[in-house]
Amino acid sequence: MKQNIIKISEFKVSNIHPFFLIAGPCSIESKDHAINHAGVINEICQKLGINFVYKSSFDKANRSSKGSERGIGIEKGLNILSDVNKEFNIPTLTDVHESYQCKEVANVVDIIQIPAFLCRQTDLLTAAAKTQNIINIKKGQFLAPWDVKGILSKTEGAKDVWITERGTSFGYNTLVVDFTGMSYLLESLGDKFVFDATHSVQKPGGQGSSSGGDRTMVPGLVRAASALGVSSFFLEVHRDPDNAPSDGPNMLHLKDFKKVVEEIHAYSYTNTSKISQ
Repeated sequence: MKQNIIKISEFKVSNIHPFFLIAGPCSIESKDHAINHAGVINEICQKLGINFVYKSSFDKANRSSKGSERGIGIEKGLNILSDVNKEFNIPTLTDVHESYQCKEVANVVDIIQIPAFLCRQTDLLTAAAKTQNIINIKKGQFLAPWDVKGILSKTEGAKDVWITERGTSFGYNTLVVDFTGMSYLLESLGDKFVFDATHSVQKPGGQGSSSGGDRTMVPGLVRAASALGVSSFFLEVHRDPDNAPSDGPNMLHLKDFKKVVEEIHAYSYTNTSKISQ
């Protein structure tokens, strides 16, 4: 497995360091909502000695239907993410959907995220790379693991680039987690690979006008990925996911978050193949 050391804010990420976590609600709902969630997640991560990046989206441009909620907008969203960073001194991540957004977003967050359905958009990738920020690219559900190299070729100049696995299409309205493909990516990317367990249990368009999901599958998937050697995880979490404006069925309950993270933590430190590296 490749060994990379990536510097984010005040901490380092690599497969010889403790695992790190990207976590937060799917959408930015308000300042109080963001501060509350970031505070709870940060407290849990600090107690366990886990490095944590707060994520949340200011716009959900790719929704199942026109009537779905889009988000708080770029100006308000970036102001709130800046407030989260100042309050807790933690790095932040959010998505972009248009090339013109990249520069403005890069001035506020540490990591720019490219959504899965846009992962091959050349203009968007090159604009994100020009900011010289870290880029997190969600691997498209339709994409073979070895085709990631074509995406990476479009990101020259970026500070660093991660690929996040978020499930693979398996017929209509269904995703599966391909652990053979994950193993391939882990071997070729090392700690530039992230596993998004919550979107991997999504059922795209599964509720007709919105996506469904099954959050009960998340704990087993993170344990399996950790045993495989994954050291970077992405988990969306919400205090009341059943009433969240987006991706509620696949987000973890905030009350269950600590237990799931403790399980990853235990597997990360007891997996001898990782400790020996």
